[in-house]
Amino acid sequence: MNATEQKQLVEAYIAAYNRFDVDGMLAPLHDDVVFQNIADGAVNLTTTGKESFRQQAEQALPYFSQREQRASEWQVTDGWVEVAIDYTGVAALAFPNGLKPGDTLRLQGKSVFRFAHGQIISIQDIS
Repeated sequence: MNATEQKQLVEAYIAAYNRFDVDGMLAPLHDDVVFQNIADGAVNLTTTGKESFRQQAEQALPYFSQREQRASEWQVTDGWVEVAIDYTGVAALAFPNGLKPGDTLRLQGKSVFRFAHGQIISIQDIS
């Protein structure tokens, strides 16, 4: 799998995420995909397998009325892609951290994607 193909898979995944399209997010993923969300250096969520990823993605849909991951600063190498992410979301419900419906959340981080058999096998979202 070449760098262009890897980047296309990541772009398809991010575009589907921004559309709230869970099936589209799943399309480029390997059946054994591992997803991790890492905040402040600690892993706070891990899913293993496409079905577990689907369940988490569907549970997260009602959290935001709008959301967008904007990718920049791509680093594409053999077997993995790292991309800087600017995230913006508008809360649809109240969060324990004090975020209220209608509040805008802005985060910066990075996502690291690894590949196997022409699909995304691992995603790490780091903020």
